[in-house]
Amino acid sequence: MKLSVVIPVYFNEDNLMPLYDDMKKKIIDVIDFEYEIVMVNDGSKDGSYSVMQKIAQMDKNVKIVSLARNFGSHAAILCGLEKCTGDCAVVKAADLQEPTELILEMVDRWKKGFNVVLAVREGREESRRQTMFANLYYWMVRKTALPSMPKGGFDVYLLDRKVINVLLALDERNSALTGQILWSGFRTDQVYYTRLAREIGTSRWTLKKKIRLVADTLFSFSALPIKAVSLIGALSFFGSLIWAVFVFVFKLMGRIEVSGWTTLFIFNLFSFGVMMLTLGILGEYLWRTFDASRGRPTYIVEDENEKE
Repeated sequence: MKLSVVIPVYFNEDNLMPLYDDMKKKIIDVIDFEYEIVMVNDGSKDGSYSVMQKIAQMDKNVKIVSLARNFGSHAAILCGLEKCTGDCAVVKAADLQEPTELILEMVDRWKKGFNVVLAVREGREESRRQTMFANLYYWMVRKTALPSMPKGGFDVYLLDRKVINVLLALDERNSALTGQILWSGFRTDQVYYTRLAREIGTSRWTLKKKIRLVADTLFSFSALPIKAVSLIGALSFFGSLIWAVFVFVFKLMGRIEVSGWTTLFIFNLFSFGVMMLTLGILGEYLWRTFDASRGRPTYIVEDENEKE
């Protein structure tokens, strides 16, 4: 058998050499089967690619790819999966926050016949704010889109070759790869770990990227946005209808005063806000449809150094 380890890299210059040393000690020097490491530079502007080149010179089983710009972790991982040649592939982050030995446990589960093995977080050595946001996101995904999402979520996972082929065939833009894995429905198992605090470098997982992940998950795997618009529209309509009945009755009773423009102004402002929200949600769907119809590649490779 052959194991591939796919590592997306984004501003990880100081992490890469310690990461490789850790993998060599805990994986490469331990296993008795073939392996390859596929590192994908996702448009890093630091010295990440130079370090990747040094590692590739040290180990003939290391493939390196550099994308033309930052396309996002979804695209970088897809690129790595397309370039890998293993019977199974483990997607691992480059920040050293997941125990490397998890890979061996995941491979053991794969050998037992599971097509997907998820490394699920059962604890975090991170700030309360980070933990709260992550838990809220995974709770929302379970309730609105993917009931099979683990409570602790996952970023590290093993995929069988047949699963890799399915993900590459989907070719979806503006989507969440973790959601596609759960959606595919392959036989899945889980291993558990505690996410370590980051000791080297600074996370580039910004609030903007977190919000985009939430939007990609909702618009790709849930009908919640459209249902929310329908619900708001229905409530607004029936609320306005009831209000109109009350106004008509009070008018007949002679209890309508001339003043009241403030209430009318607030109601008009609320209605305008609802309409703009509706247009925004519909615009998201239209943009994603248009973006997919253009047929642009998910990523563009600028340089690579594949080993035969």
